[in-house]
Amino acid sequence: MTKDTKRKIEETEPEEEMMFTSLRVSDWQGFLGQGQVKESLKIGIAAAKKRKEAIEHILLYGPPGLGKTTLSHIIAKEMGSNIRVTSGPAIERAGDLASILTNLENGDVLFIDEVHRLNKVVEETLYPAMEDFALDIVLGKGPSARTLRLDLPKFTIIGATTRIGLMSAPLRDRFGLVHRLNFYDPLDLEKIVENAAKKLKVLIDAESIKQIAKRGRGTPRIALKLLKRARDFAQVKGEGKITEELVHEALKMLEVDEMGLDSSDRRFLKAIIDKHGGGPVGLETIASTISEDVGTLEEVVEPYLLQIGFLKRTSRGRIATAAAYEHFGKKLPEESKKQQKLI
Repeated sequence: MTKDTKRKIEETEPEEEMMFTSLRVSDWQGFLGQGQVKESLKIGIAAAKKRKEAIEHILLYGPPGLGKTTLSHIIAKEMGSNIRVTSGPAIERAGDLASILTNLENGDVLFIDEVHRLNKVVEETLYPAMEDFALDIVLGKGPSARTLRLDLPKFTIIGATTRIGLMSAPLRDRFGLVHRLNFYDPLDLEKIVENAAKKLKVLIDAESIKQIAKRGRGTPRIALKLLKRARDFAQVKGEGKITEELVHEALKMLEVDEMGLDSSDRRFLKAIIDKHGGGPVGLETIASTISEDVGTLEEVVEPYLLQIGFLKRTSRGRIATAAAYEHFGKKLPEESKKQQKLI
């Protein structure tokens, strides 16, 4: 990776990500939720340590903010390994990848965020590195060109993606352990908020924790962001302690309702209900209606709405459910009722 590329990544690292990093847990005990994923990873780590080998390549996928990066750091720590962090868009050329791989040591972990965004040339360079721990370099051009194979140390790649469907099958199949991270149980989210409040040294009552967790969309990153905003609000408008009343005021200002829906979610659902008769309507049409990127809707907005039963995906398009109508105080039209029964 070039110095310019590194500088570009550092400059564009969002403040929110830096905040989340400061609250990141560093061991299994602190990492709450995702029970099945943790159990599978623990077995994989224990087996690799018994064989004195690097753990198999791991692919973690699911909506953003569920702990893919945190898990990668815990895996590296449990293996007693160093971790290098990069992302798919940052590795622009095969030379960037070669530079990273040749600087790894035995047992190191390379975490690639947004692995679905690796370009084709880089991806194909990665195949022999993942399978044979070797790097094929082409020297020269034309008939006189020859291939030089460089041996690499035994390392582990942990890939993270929010859009596994955009990954090519050959790349996906080279990961030995593939796990989906799901939205968090409200009780786990409450515990995460409580632990974070202790780290931030902020006073908060039980009902406030419950309200923040309830509106955290089953996502630790969002719940922690809401906690930080509630803390700011309490320090400016209150006496430093987060109370239920201050939480309601802070979240009202942020336009986050009692179900955790923000302005983007509401615009999305209202576009389906008010402009397209409740659906079915195509995602691209919705995106055009509300002037939003299709990828953002698919990665960020839709997963939670599907999870709470406000949205249905069908072969004909997206449909707002009866629960979504009820949330907005609207009555589901008879025609929509008939359509939803048929689907």
